[in-house]
Amino acid sequence: MIKHAYIHIPFCKQKCKYCSFVSGINTEMKEFYFDALYKEIKEKYKKEYLETLYIGGGTPSLIDADEIYKLISKFNLSDKAEITLEANPESVNKDKFNKLFDIGINRISLGCQTFDNNILKYIGRLHSEKDIYNSIEIIKNAGFINISIDLIYGLPNQNMNIFKKDIKKALDLNVAHISTYGLKIEEDSFFGKNPPKNIADDEMQAEMFLYLSKELNKNGFIHYEISNFAKENFESQHNISYWKNQNYYGFGLNASGFEGNIRYKNQYKLQDYIYNPLKKSEEISLSQKENMENEIFLALRLKEGLNIITFNKKYNIDFDKKYKNIIEKYKNFINYDNKSISLTEEGILISNEIMSEFIS
Repeated sequence: MIKHAYIHIPFCKQKCKYCSFVSGINTEMKEFYFDALYKEIKEKYKKEYLETLYIGGGTPSLIDADEIYKLISKFNLSDKAEITLEANPESVNKDKFNKLFDIGINRISLGCQTFDNNILKYIGRLHSEKDIYNSIEIIKNAGFINISIDLIYGLPNQNMNIFKKDIKKALDLNVAHISTYGLKIEEDSFFGKNPPKNIADDEMQAEMFLYLSKELNKNGFIHYEISNFAKENFESQHNISYWKNQNYYGFGLNASGFEGNIRYKNQYKLQDYIYNPLKKSEEISLSQKENMENEIFLALRLKEGLNIITFNKKYNIDFDKKYKNIIEKYKNFINYDNKSISLTEEGILISNEIMSEFIS
């Protein structure tokens, strides 16, 4: 039984220069897109009661609250379901967010990225520092308590002093959750084709990460996943379902899903999706070995790590024996006690290297 669903809303006013997601599509195609989206939901969704529903993008907050209500009403939702909507500061207004709260959205993820106006402009964001403060005030006044913000470190021209100011300003917002991502230049982004100058090297990114981890922990945030920090009881339940390798629906353009042992991705061209929203661009049936590797890889993103006892029973293996050489190789970067395995703070800095060792 599937308990989680992701819905992709690809519309943006402007595509950010670091963004490689399928987004930036003109809202003139909105009516056709939602017709296709509703068709996909009708055909694929099996009426389970969902525990999490995540509406991402793109910029879902560009869409009218009435359309969002129509969308979430297509699903059966448990009484305590976490319903997240991604938003950008420039698309936050009082009337819309009052309505969003009234229709049942209970978690907002706000894309701030940085508070520095010069950097915001350089990376293609449409909001200013002032817009961040105004939007947080509107969101809180609408009744939202579960508010998350996104920050990026290693941005062009972002030195350590600027980043420290970002962390202080983020803490001053008094939100429940902060997601932090090191800048990665993807080939199909604007920056991928036009490499920016003066970006942080790996050493500087590591210094930034260790600083933010220390500051957020000091201010009551739990570092529960590599990129995510939350006040107690405000961890993202939807994202945790990914990291625990649970099944989930993926609805919308280029959305990914995981049902049974099948991982899939929807079509990534708008016209193709509108014409046939049920056709996949990618569909892979995972073997037990691939499922095992994915489960380890994803669990190591979580601070709690992988429960070895449960894992051994599920896959009928001896984790200690099978991965003895990897455990020994990275003993200074992992917490390991024969019952669980997780990364240390220093291990997080080389997490990709460690995780890749478990994938043969």
